[in-house]
Amino acid sequence: MKTEPHMTLYQLNRLVRRQLEIHMPGEYWVEAELSECRESRGHCYLELVQNDERSATPVARASARCWASRWAIIRPYFERTTGQQLHAGMKVLLKVCPQFHEAYGFSWIVSDIDPTFTLGDMARRRQDIIRQLKQEGVFDLQRELSLPLFCQRVAVISSETAAGYGDFCHQLRDNPYGFVFSTWLFPAVMQGEGVEESIVSALDRINADIDSFDCVAIIRGGGATSDMSGFDTLALAENVANFPLPIITGIGHDRDESIIDMVSHTRVKTPTAAAAFLIASLKSVLDMLNDAQDAIARTAQQRLLALRGQLDRLAEAVPRLFSVVRTRQEARLDALFAQAATQAGRRLQTSRSRLEACEQRLPLVVERRLANERHRLELAEQRVKGLDPMLLLHRGYSITLKDGKAVRDPALLRAGDEIETRVEKGNIKSVIV
Repeated sequence: MKTEPHMTLYQLNRLVRRQLEIHMPGEYWVEAELSECRESRGHCYLELVQNDERSATPVARASARCWASRWAIIRPYFERTTGQQLHAGMKVLLKVCPQFHEAYGFSWIVSDIDPTFTLGDMARRRQDIIRQLKQEGVFDLQRELSLPLFCQRVAVISSETAAGYGDFCHQLRDNPYGFVFSTWLFPAVMQGEGVEESIVSALDRINADIDSFDCVAIIRGGGATSDMSGFDTLALAENVANFPLPIITGIGHDRDESIIDMVSHTRVKTPTAAAAFLIASLKSVLDMLNDAQDAIARTAQQRLLALRGQLDRLAEAVPRLFSVVRTRQEARLDALFAQAATQAGRRLQTSRSRLEACEQRLPLVVERRLANERHRLELAEQRVKGLDPMLLLHRGYSITLKDGKAVRDPALLRAGDEIETRVEKGNIKSVIV
């Protein structure tokens, strides 16, 4: 078998390297999306990807690296300009040159990154999120909520070890008016890639016991401006916008405004500013109550003065009114007395006439009543005489007595009993044998 001309792998890779150096000696600006970004020993290693705009499937991939000497210059400038760190999902414009190493293969070497391109992409993404929130009708929902008048129970979402959280609590506790605030901490990640998931989880825990709180404070003390990217996500903005309690945010600085700042009820600069806002809100309520108290006192005083004036006028009018009333009542009493005397005279005359008539009729009535009663006595006398036992004896009947009582049943008599038989002409005594 004839041996074909061949070369070693090293020779082949060296040939590739020389061709690249000859035909691609310069540097190129390339637009790509980061699928991975990591640092090791001061160097930055990137994985680049380009996705199809319609299907979102990768159509190109490549590795890139930025050596430590160059990365130490590029990184702070990029983060200072964009306010963010390089992270997966970010679109970047890189200045690269090709490099092929016989042992390590091909890689793009990064010599510069244009932060203005990333700023433009970030701005477009922010505008897309804002546009979607407005289309969903949730962008202004928080501002439609009313902060409770006595807003003193505060659910705080912050890092447990953050100095800003301590400053927030100290300022609420040491307020100059002696207001009492109650705070509950719901720990969350406030920087890096875990911000969205952590804050959404904290909001869910607060919502599970929502009646225990008046408002929510999302605060972040200090931290790099580059860590603000976690607050510019659609999911977090939707959760904040739709939350049923007013949310106060104090997560940025003067020139930084995240999307959740835009959709929150109130945005302030720092945790201490959030505490100052709550104190000022309660102070305004106190001022309103004091003003209302003063207004009530003034109104009551004016009313009392008016009533006192009326009372004084009435007191002055009482003697005159009493004299008029007295005169009227005395005249009325005189009229009533005369009327009563007249009616009494008439009643007395009527009664006297009735008495005389009764006196004239009385003898006739008495005589008639005596005749009736006399007739009734005669009838009763006749009935009594008809019931006299002597009449029965006279007719031949007799009455048998025992111990003075009439004997009605012979069976009641015993031998030796003495009985008496009464007849018209006398009595007969007998003994039962």
